[in-house]
Amino acid sequence: MSRLLIDNVRPFDSRRGVLGPVSRIVIEDGRIAEVTAEPRSVDAAQRIDGGGRVALPGLIDAHVHVVASSHDLVGLASQAPSLLVAESSRILREMLLRGFTTVRDAAGADFGLQEAVARGLFEGPRLFIAGFPVSQTGGHADMRPKGVRAREMFCSCAGLGLIGAIADGVGEVRRAVREQVRNGANQIKIMAGGGISSPTDPLEGTQFSLDELKAACEEAEAANLYAMAHAYSPRAVTRAVRAGVRSIEHGNLIDEATARVMKTEGAYLVPTLSTYAALADEGERLGWSRAMLDKLDVVGRRGIEAVRIAQAEGVPIVFGTDLLGHMHARQNGEFDLRLQAQSPVQALQGATVTAARLMGQEGRIGELTAGAWGDVLVVDGDPTRELSMLTRPDAGIRLLVQAGRLVKSSLPGRDR
Repeated sequence: MSRLLIDNVRPFDSRRGVLGPVSRIVIEDGRIAEVTAEPRSVDAAQRIDGGGRVALPGLIDAHVHVVASSHDLVGLASQAPSLLVAESSRILREMLLRGFTTVRDAAGADFGLQEAVARGLFEGPRLFIAGFPVSQTGGHADMRPKGVRAREMFCSCAGLGLIGAIADGVGEVRRAVREQVRNGANQIKIMAGGGISSPTDPLEGTQFSLDELKAACEEAEAANLYAMAHAYSPRAVTRAVRAGVRSIEHGNLIDEATARVMKTEGAYLVPTLSTYAALADEGERLGWSRAMLDKLDVVGRRGIEAVRIAQAEGVPIVFGTDLLGHMHARQNGEFDLRLQAQSPVQALQGATVTAARLMGQEGRIGELTAGAWGDVLVVDGDPTRELSMLTRPDAGIRLLVQAGRLVKSSLPGRDR
């Protein structure tokens, strides 16, 4: 049995949003055995003194694309799969070093990449995959240029599915979802409305019929999974959650009435504010069209307000980023953006216990509690008051442990 003892830390209770007394965290065979303030002897192969600092659960980013090594998604779809995977290994490692011990991939990663992380072949966050996003013809994930009729031209990249599985009609939607289930999806991604990076579909439009949306959700539920839906407008969001979608990705244009429907239906909101900030800075340089930039301006101006509305209506809000290419480096900047609409505790819960609940992983991740994975960050400062230690993780995260394995430390006497 391997045992790691992290002593002299104040654990963050992510459910209650408070710091506990100075305690010790005992991790056995990768999982937390106990968190206790009782002063008693514990034998351990490795002991770490936290110096009275705060201990947090490992962070969760619930909207990433770990194979998106470039903003050019169409170009990536034609790239050699071996190169794409090699680039993904770097993205995964950098996410882990920023404090994210678990991520939910919102389309692109496949079961092979997930297995590589699980076996330790790649160093990175625990990976929950969606496989291919399911899109109607002309939907947000149908990236075919005008005039191209072949439906499968972008869907043969060794199962790495940044571009959509195109499905029209209830039967095709059911088959597309079942195919993702067959290939090991942990959640199903569907495109329920227009988007920014797809230049021909209106941002405020809806996608898929109600019967198609319900079919996707039924198939996900039949496999003990759930559906996450890309949607911006009130109409698209309302249709999706009433059809059974569990989480709305983005949701920048929601209003109070929509948020109330989300609350009633038990849906979660996963805003991705950092991607709009990044693209506002770089979209023109990256060659985005005027139409795409105009849509970006609309959603960028409404993102913070959507978080405020959801927070006021009691909709659970989860941390997500949706960054691409070199913009992944902005991942922790999402915390700064959230603080315009949330308290530090609310933002931190969105990246820990609330994300775990969304993913059906409560008690396994996002908490410092017996039985959970031994994912621990020891940080400077008080994250219940401010989050600078997370927005500058190189300096602020002093210890990073994933499943009981020491990833990095800058604590006195533990430098590596």
